[in-house]
Amino acid sequence: MSASTQTRFPAGERPAGPSAWADQARDRVSARLGFLDRPLTSFYLVLGITTLLLALGLIMVLSTSSAYGLMEGISPWSGLQHQLFGVIIGLPCMWLAARSAPRRFRAAAYPLMFISLLGLVLVLVVGQTQGGAARWIQFGGVQFQPSELAKFAFLLWGADLLARKDKLGQLEDWRQLLIPLLPGVGILAMLVMLGDDLGTTFILLIIFLALLWIIGTPGRVFLGVLAIIGLALLAMIVVAPYRTERLFGFFHAGGSPVGTNQQSIQGRYALGSGGWFGVGLGASREKWGWVPESTTDFIFAILGEELGLIGTLCVTFLYGGLAYAGLRIARRVEDTFVRLAAGAATAWIVGQALVNIGAVVGLLPITGVPLPLISEGLSSLLITMVALGMLMSFAKREPGAAQALAEAGPGVPLRVLSWLGLAGRREKQAAPGRRR
Repeated sequence: MSASTQTRFPAGERPAGPSAWADQARDRVSARLGFLDRPLTSFYLVLGITTLLLALGLIMVLSTSSAYGLMEGISPWSGLQHQLFGVIIGLPCMWLAARSAPRRFRAAAYPLMFISLLGLVLVLVVGQTQGGAARWIQFGGVQFQPSELAKFAFLLWGADLLARKDKLGQLEDWRQLLIPLLPGVGILAMLVMLGDDLGTTFILLIIFLALLWIIGTPGRVFLGVLAIIGLALLAMIVVAPYRTERLFGFFHAGGSPVGTNQQSIQGRYALGSGGWFGVGLGASREKWGWVPESTTDFIFAILGEELGLIGTLCVTFLYGGLAYAGLRIARRVEDTFVRLAAGAATAWIVGQALVNIGAVVGLLPITGVPLPLISEGLSSLLITMVALGMLMSFAKREPGAAQALAEAGPGVPLRVLSWLGLAGRREKQAAPGRRR
């Protein structure tokens, strides 16, 4: 092609080819997602996702528990009232946790560990048994589950213990790393297992492994601990015939839909009948006695039936956002205790959600753990809300977060606008009016 026929472009301009379009699209996406790089991103993600999950939990508890209440001849509002009571009590607790300094959580670690051990012993002595598991202590008309407190207590105790040893430079020796952390989780797991609660034992072990991973345990030591935990879990399954039967039922998931595998089979029926957009809120048929524990362990199945695949994907996305926020906090903070506690709390809450969802969809054996913030259950709800309040407290310790909070002012709406990058725009729009 001759020079006379070549297309000429003005100086500084380039042809709008595919690469230029890709660059422009990338710039637009980066501009729209710029709020993810702001100092308060983690704080508002945890707050917003917690609010959405709590609201969804109240709706689903009303839907599932109303059917149970009508079948049992009690008030169809009783489940909602119980869950709403937990939210009303949990919100001030979460607010106090969000305003507490990390040193207060460290100070509470050992007292909470002692209370948890005492509560687990009391469960074995005077606790109430339901579904073959002794998990609850009755206080007047309210039931409390000490094993839920044990998760939070062990998290704080383990994070404080490892942070102290890291400061003293004692973590080079694997014995200093594992003792007394390994005996501590072993005692808690043994007491929980004596109450026949394998699901909570599994979550305790997830917290333990998360602490070891975050502190930087050598690979050989970590694999050795994994092998010990695997053998211990296998022994727990073998010594209990019903657990062995449940495990075989997981690998051979056929049979009658009202037989041994009724919960898993009917749960998948519920998910399948929801289609893309669900049958509508309150319109589930499986919640009328077909899916056992539809208000607690298998509430995700009813959620899938009523809200469809889109609803289940939205819930999974919310837990994914919570994982992103929690790991972002753990990566950005400088204090070792805060990093350990934030990472372990994220692993606990998100890991529990994955275990629950995996059991409902048939990817994991049924362990009987609730779906955080959505399943009915006062103890789980309260402790989870406090843990999320702690994450919000830690998020305010990220680099630049304190300065961003001070610049945004005391008003919550202004803080949110500042995080979204709209506060400056609003001030510019209001400036001409002020000059007049």
